[in-house]
Amino acid sequence: MKRFDFPKDGPPQKLIDTLVKKSKEIRRQILVMLSAANSGHTGGSLSATDILTALYYHVMSHKPDEPHWPERDRFVLSKGHAAPALYAILADCGYFGKEHLKTLRRFGSLLQGHPCFCTPGVEVCTGSLGHGLSLANGMALGNRIDEKTSEIYVLLGDGECQEGQVWEAAMSAGHYKLGNLTAIVDKNGLQIDGTTKDVMDIDPIDDKFRAFGWQVLVIDGHDFRQLLSAFRFAVQERCCPTAIIANTVKGKGVSFMENNLEFHGRAPTEEELKWALAELK
Repeated sequence: MKRFDFPKDGPPQKLIDTLVKKSKEIRRQILVMLSAANSGHTGGSLSATDILTALYYHVMSHKPDEPHWPERDRFVLSKGHAAPALYAILADCGYFGKEHLKTLRRFGSLLQGHPCFCTPGVEVCTGSLGHGLSLANGMALGNRIDEKTSEIYVLLGDGECQEGQVWEAAMSAGHYKLGNLTAIVDKNGLQIDGTTKDVMDIDPIDDKFRAFGWQVLVIDGHDFRQLLSAFRFAVQERCCPTAIIANTVKGKGVSFMENNLEFHGRAPTEEELKWALAELK
């Protein structure tokens, strides 16, 4: 099925079932990678998995066998610590061999702890939080200048939205009416020091984006019907940039990891990996 070629009442169940199955496969691979590395960010990778699955397997136009295809849609992982989710999907799509996944975070590996453009399929180096939206703005402006119709997508963390540069970039995107830009906020409510509400409350984040001239959708970030409908809206309504506030669960898919701050920056042990994989069958 071509992207967004579905009825107004939403995508067909067959497509939803396919994406749900794929997201489980990706979650399993993420956990295996992280356990092998004994390092990395588990919770935020799992909370972002469904968003990335929707993007790469249905929404975005991209060619794994031609990573620098000029007409491709571009994705920026601003919350760079969720790199395992991106790597698992890029490998599954065919940007590089899956054998590289077991080398995550090792010296000389193709897969560093945070995204690097040396990795096929990665557009820019990210990980220093707060920079991704500015980079995406530049891509969107560049596409406008070059008269390209491709889309730019950027995934932000909710804790990351405490960074001032995010809001400078949001103001710029609204000012220049970057209708080819979609920002998704992975709003799982947790960051390394606790809840976002306690550390530095970002709400009402939807009204903040609106104040800067964005159109805003608030959705369940694990509901593929809502995700695909939101991305379709963003492509069809190009008068200004779109912010999708995706309410998610840190560690989604594994019961003992969900909403568990311990797994923000910790990989599962071998025993925990067995339990987790059993839940994701």
